[in-house]
Amino acid sequence: MKAELSIKERLVQSENSFVEVVLWRLPNPVSGSNYDFMYRLAFVVDSQCILRYDNEAGKGNHKHVGRIESAYEFESPRQLLVDFWNDVER
Repeated sequence: MKAELSIKERLVQSENSFVEVVLWRLPNPVSGSNYDFMYRLAFVVDSQCILRYDNEAGKGNHKHVGRIESAYEFESPRQLLVDFWNDVER
């Protein structure tokens, strides 16, 4: 199995903001995780990324709120989207 793009969307929130969601299903887990997904979700306002969830190989699951980075506990793609959208609303 090759990597399979599951979601790739850019949603305009307003004249100066958008959300980008990218989720891949992988043939094997990425380094530092035990599941077969790679993701990047971002909320951008005035060309500044103010919220981002991602799981870089070797770095694991984490989120950035402004300049603050913290761990994120990945449960499932569905829960990832719920958690991300809840943070966007805040």
